[in-house]
Amino acid sequence: MRNHAQQQDEDAEINMTPMLDVVFIMLIFFIVTAVFVKEAGVTVVKPEAETARLQKQVSVLIAVTADGEIYINQNPIKIDALRNMVEKLLAENPKGSMAIQGDEEADAVLVMKVYDAVRDAGVGKIAIATEMK
Repeated sequence: MRNHAQQQDEDAEINMTPMLDVVFIMLIFFIVTAVFVKEAGVTVVKPEAETARLQKQVSVLIAVTADGEIYINQNPIKIDALRNMVEKLLAENPKGSMAIQGDEEADAVLVMKVYDAVRDAGVGKIAIATEMK
């Protein structure tokens, strides 16, 4: 009788392989569907605002420097090519939103031209980056 109980204990092992398969499949799913943030690539001094709110899940940052340069993904871009670049980025991530980081010394007209180009490209959510006061 005792040998039979020992035999059952040896046969009652938990097979972890199916559980590991499910975990790896879920990991791959979350990696593939994750929204990756694309950095602007340049540091700007953002203006302060009393009405600033924290924006979550901004997928693309566009920086406008005090020198009048525009950066996306650490690459300078001309205002004429901005709309095409934004359309390309939007095609990669249709639900993505964008934030414009205008330096506090940047030309306001240029920042508005960037905003217009992003809006004309079809982006639904556009934020202007500021610092909380």
